[in-house]
Amino acid sequence: MDVEALVPEIARLLDDTLAPEERLISSATEGLVRLSGAPGFGPALIAVATGGESDGQRIAAATYLKNFTKRLMGSDNLPPEAHCKFRNQLVQAVLQSEPAVLKVLVEALHFVVVKDFVEKNIWPELVPELKIVVQKSNFISACDSEWKSINTLAILKSIVKPFQYFLNPRLPKEPVPPQLELITKEILVPLQAPFCYFIDKAVSFQGDSGQEIDQIILTICKCLYFTVRSYMPSAFIPILPSSCRGLFKILDSMDFSNKKSGDAHVLRLKAGKRSLIILCTLVTRHRKHSDKLMPYIINSAFKIARHSANINKMDSLSERIVSLALDVISNVLETGPGWRLVSPHFSTLLESAIFPALVLNEKDISEWEEDHEEYMRKNHPSDLEISAWTEDLFTARKSAVNLLGVMALSKGPPMVSTGNDSAASIKRKKGEKNKRKDKRSSVGELLIIPFLSKFPLPSTALGVQSSYDYYGVLMAYGGLQDFLKERNPAYTTSLIQKRILPLYSLSGCLPYLIATANWVIGELASCLPQEMNDDIYNSLAKALVMPDQEDCSYYPVRASSAGAIAQMLEVRNVILIIRTGLCLLFFLATRLHVADENEASLLFQLLSTIVGVGQQHVSIHIPMIVSIIVGTLLKHLVPTLEPWPQIVEHGFASLAVIAQTWEDYALDEANQDKLNEAQLGCATIATSFSNLLQKAWLTPLQAKHSGNLPPPSCIDDTSALLGFIFRSIQAMKDVGELRIADLLVVWASLIAEYDAWEELEDFKIFSSIKEAVLVHKKHEDQSFFMRTMPPHALPSTAPRSVIEGIGAFVSRAIAAYPSATRRACSSVHLLLHVPRFSLESESIKRALALSFAKAAFSFFVSIRDKSPSLWKPLLLAVSSCYLCYPDTVEEALQGTEENGYIAWAGALAHMSNSSFELGLASESELKLAVVALTKVVERLLRSGLDMGTAVLRDCFVSLMEASVRLKETQEEGGDDDDDDDDDQEEGDDYSSEDIDEDSEDDEHEETEEEFLDRYAKAAAAVESEVLEEGDAEDEAQELELGALGGLDVEREVFSLVERNQQVLVPAQRLLPPQLIAGVLNTFPEYGLYLRENSM
Repeated sequence: MDVEALVPEIARLLDDTLAPEERLISSATEGLVRLSGAPGFGPALIAVATGGESDGQRIAAATYLKNFTKRLMGSDNLPPEAHCKFRNQLVQAVLQSEPAVLKVLVEALHFVVVKDFVEKNIWPELVPELKIVVQKSNFISACDSEWKSINTLAILKSIVKPFQYFLNPRLPKEPVPPQLELITKEILVPLQAPFCYFIDKAVSFQGDSGQEIDQIILTICKCLYFTVRSYMPSAFIPILPSSCRGLFKILDSMDFSNKKSGDAHVLRLKAGKRSLIILCTLVTRHRKHSDKLMPYIINSAFKIARHSANINKMDSLSERIVSLALDVISNVLETGPGWRLVSPHFSTLLESAIFPALVLNEKDISEWEEDHEEYMRKNHPSDLEISAWTEDLFTARKSAVNLLGVMALSKGPPMVSTGNDSAASIKRKKGEKNKRKDKRSSVGELLIIPFLSKFPLPSTALGVQSSYDYYGVLMAYGGLQDFLKERNPAYTTSLIQKRILPLYSLSGCLPYLIATANWVIGELASCLPQEMNDDIYNSLAKALVMPDQEDCSYYPVRASSAGAIAQMLEVRNVILIIRTGLCLLFFLATRLHVADENEASLLFQLLSTIVGVGQQHVSIHIPMIVSIIVGTLLKHLVPTLEPWPQIVEHGFASLAVIAQTWEDYALDEANQDKLNEAQLGCATIATSFSNLLQKAWLTPLQAKHSGNLPPPSCIDDTSALLGFIFRSIQAMKDVGELRIADLLVVWASLIAEYDAWEELEDFKIFSSIKEAVLVHKKHEDQSFFMRTMPPHALPSTAPRSVIEGIGAFVSRAIAAYPSATRRACSSVHLLLHVPRFSLESESIKRALALSFAKAAFSFFVSIRDKSPSLWKPLLLAVSSCYLCYPDTVEEALQGTEENGYIAWAGALAHMSNSSFELGLASESELKLAVVALTKVVERLLRSGLDMGTAVLRDCFVSLMEASVRLKETQEEGGDDDDDDDDDQEEGDDYSSEDIDEDSEDDEHEETEEEFLDRYAKAAAAVESEVLEEGDAEDEAQELELGALGGLDVEREVFSLVERNQQVLVPAQRLLPPQLIAGVLNTFPEYGLYLRENSM
């Protein structure tokens, strides 16, 4: 179909996708997929997106075009001429589009820009042509034009946006990409004059200067940000001062009074926000170009930061701008010139900008009442890290706390030494020489702590404002963690005893203060003295049970108390766990019976922390704790409700953590004398877990008229509990009592539909699959894997056996992500070789092998050119399937790809060769490869091939080489462990003298070169982690091969050579000489053939 014929059909189908009927939507979607293969589909979509009958149709077309373009750019299926024509049409569409679809079309264009302009650099005409249309656009040229400035600048933003990140971040000094230099020189530099003109026009106009002008300013600001975020084009350096002057004008023109509204006002605020982000970037990334601008940057940031006093009246965008202004000051403060400029104003900054942002206000109280979680996320962050380079703090209060922490660590003026210094103080250790040479107190000690001390503890007599102010004091203390770590412990003790703990016994103290005091204790946990453990714990325990008042919820008080206790336990020593952990453990467990849903969720999380940290000190009490938790969950669990309540999800997560802790305790060699006690506890826990899973999974199926599976909620944690039950089975009677078969059936049906690879951790599911196979092997008469769900119980799905459900999960996991691929391939060997299949169930095994082979080989075909680390698991998985049913699997491989069998055999030979870096390592991997290659060589010989054929020769060479390596691996055995003790001694010869004795206390200011080098190393490390994901857990992995593992591999290979000596032996001249020598050295019996031919 040509484009003109496609347009009305596509328009009709797009309209149907907007219909309310599910049937029409489904039919239209299928129709669009069917048409997407037509040559004119892309241009037709563009035509509808720009000339559709309604906004809805145009937006639908643009959205489908975006997804279509993404697929098209990733496939390389379009001929070069058609490719160029399509991208030109797309650019024209963006230039002519209306505002309703402009953003979506630009997103579509982005995929073309990244591929053609950034990655391949095969679009040389893009910048020159864009330069022309930008200069001729209506606002830039100040005359009527067919080109809209907003559209042309949207394209400019699209082509510069990919350069906001380093293209090769592993290079310490990556040069500016030539494309970015070209854009800057040809477009951004000429655009500087109009940019400044538009700013002057916008800020001088008393009323509304026009939405389009502010939109243009914002777009240019974004372009500037993308240009300098990582790189600094040489052409941009001369215009940097004038650009910044424009940014300062934007910042000075912003109105925070809430008197203005409308789109133009919002756009101005967004431009101001972007301006501050640019200034942050200049300070942190381009110091040598921004030092001269530092006074102006500080001045603009100070002006905005002073608006923090009105933060309670601001919307989120205005508050974000104030937050960014405080972040700019933090960034500046970390530089030498910046510190000298800011430090004289520390007192003013603290009083007029920082502290007002910390004080409690009406907006905080409203958020407390309306959304507890949002309030705690904004005001009691659990991941606060004080740093001058912290990004994305988002709220003015977080930024103020961060700035206060940075200021506190700054050094004040040098202190004059007194004449009373003792002679002993002059005799210093070398390591302390420079630390004591510069006697300077920190700003925290000289300014911040004295300022905060001016605010007394709140009281009724002082009025409610005293409580609001003291809230700010507490928030400030929360940002002083690093400062207090450098102080004497007595300093922190005094502060906690006098300024924080009294709040817990203060009559009428507002809950906002108690919750903040809890948070402060949690933040300062690492620098609190040991002698305060009891007082702190008693205060937090008191807050943990504070009830709600009639007009106020105390949930944030209890939640922050639980968080603080958890942090205390994680950073304190074992003494705190022994003295308080056990009491708290039983208190929490018993309180679960009376707690409401929100509180119970908190208690579950705290229980997990106590058990995880306490480990052997609390393990003996776990069976009873588990029984209490299960009793609580049985009360709250509504099996038919999807998803399960949050309290139930938290409960299952806690049980999974507790179960792992118990198993670690039971397996500990130090506890082997308590074996009977451990077995009894294990049985108790398994019974509790079984009862809980029966309620969750079996009750819905047993309900009258029920025909649906229970919801797959908490499938990872429920799998962990099921795995624990499997491992607890000691005798046949346990199988029936724990209802193993029934639970397996439902679990297998649930994981068969699992599709949350990016949301949940599936490791627990794979672990339980292995445990299920071992249970089946141990009690094979029970036929666990062959049992099916009764047809009337699941009318919506076809009857499926347990092993088929597990197999469906494994097949889907093969193509999920690298770690899942490796685990799934390991499960393939486990499921095919370990269970015993009867004659009646042979068809199930055949179907499994076929499904696994198709999934593994299809995925291998898609990744073989880009992910060599996945070759081994995928090819070995196909090998296991092939050894079970050679003809069936060969046919499947041929159906997946032309000459698929030869492709797999060649890849297997290549991967099995010692030259393959990520090849065979363990004995079981070598054995499987040798057996598979033996069958492949035999199959190729039967087809009439000779050793002159590359694939046969490669397979035979790899077969013989792998056989030698297998023999060597078997003979080595456990010899690798002999030298462990010697290895441990190496590297322990460092002495304190190796450390630089003359290390300076003066803070080192990082240079740009050091910054780039550090980030290049970090980028390389991150990339390495991504590429090697899952490698560590699967390296040299021993596979479960069942009866195949007991096969006499040497005899099989020798038999192959003996039976085919007429073909194989004469062709030994084609084999590498070193391979022949290795074979003869390892297997002397081959000398009967190889030596005779070599003479």
